[in-house]
Amino acid sequence: MTGPAVGPLDPVAPRYGGGSLADVLPSACALLGVPGAVDLLGLAPRLAGVRRLAVLLVDGLGWYQIPTAAPYAPTLAGLTAAAGVPLTAGFPSTTPTSLVSLGTGAASGAHGVLGFTVRVPGTDRVLSHIEWGGDPEPLRWQPVPTWYERARAAGVAVTVVSRPEYAGSGLTLAANRGGDYRGASGVDALAARMLTALAAGAGPALVSGYHPDLDQRGHVSGVDSVPWRLAAADVDRLLARLVDGLPPDAALLVTADHGQLNVPDGHRIDLDTDPRLRAGVRVVAGEPRVRYLHVEPGATADVVAAWSAVLGDAARVGTREEAVATGWFGPVPEEHLGRIGDVVVICRGTYAVVATRSEKPVVSRLVAYHGADTAAEMIIPLLVVRG
Repeated sequence: MTGPAVGPLDPVAPRYGGGSLADVLPSACALLGVPGAVDLLGLAPRLAGVRRLAVLLVDGLGWYQIPTAAPYAPTLAGLTAAAGVPLTAGFPSTTPTSLVSLGTGAASGAHGVLGFTVRVPGTDRVLSHIEWGGDPEPLRWQPVPTWYERARAAGVAVTVVSRPEYAGSGLTLAANRGGDYRGASGVDALAARMLTALAAGAGPALVSGYHPDLDQRGHVSGVDSVPWRLAAADVDRLLARLVDGLPPDAALLVTADHGQLNVPDGHRIDLDTDPRLRAGVRVVAGEPRVRYLHVEPGATADVVAAWSAVLGDAARVGTREEAVATGWFGPVPEEHLGRIGDVVVICRGTYAVVATRSEKPVVSRLVAYHGADTAAEMIIPLLVVRG
């Protein structure tokens, strides 16, 4: 296992085009002969002859969390030690953005799912991508074709296995359209349905699976809490079942959408109780580690100055134009720019900006967060297993 030469709180830029989550499905589809797909991750030497591929995304399984999980997840630890390589998530390092980057092979700027919550341009409405139904219309809000659609058009049998309650949601359509959806609750059902889909038929197959529990336990109880350790053990059982059940001409790719870090109570800044942080701000979106501030006309410079003064070393504060210029989002077309705040606030270290009055109270009570660009949040694994 070759790990990244950065500390967990050091900033990390997305490695679009050859070392990011967005490169996983194009590489997988190249192995299956899908036209236009490129093996950006160099999987072919290890997976020559593979005709069936399973891609499992474990929500919240960052690279820096694997050593913490290892005592409760020996299969995970063994796979990481044998053949694990680090990738980066895109930016922000958050679930909706990452799921769509995985499905489309595109950076966040291109596909437009630019955060956990974003403002709908031209309105004061804040869209939560995990509570997204049919408005905005998913295929217009997220216009990039998925690799599941491209693979199906090339004759590959495509199956998506995830929680039953996610079927038909806006996020599922944005990220996973093109796959036959199969609902599965719990690790045993997930493993069984993934393996069944992988073994069905005689032609090439692509199966995508999603498991959310590790992330949920981290948010509510914290990384390395007892509930989180139990969830890590469940992940290990899932991996063991998948590895044991792989057909001979199949392979399993395991990755994640982001990592997590615990945020101490003393590192939480409440934007709703400090008038300096509310002055000039019309709409707040994003999430506690990355805030998008949509401001009143002419207030951008004042808001940047106020937030910079109040937050100090706890965050980087800049304009939308400055944030886009860094390349964090990749190229951003004009129609997606308004989803990014006029002012972008990216927390450093273990700080977070909560909103105790204007967001659901549970958000400010979470223990672990993600979304920013620290290595603990950005660096994710790619584990490769042949049948």
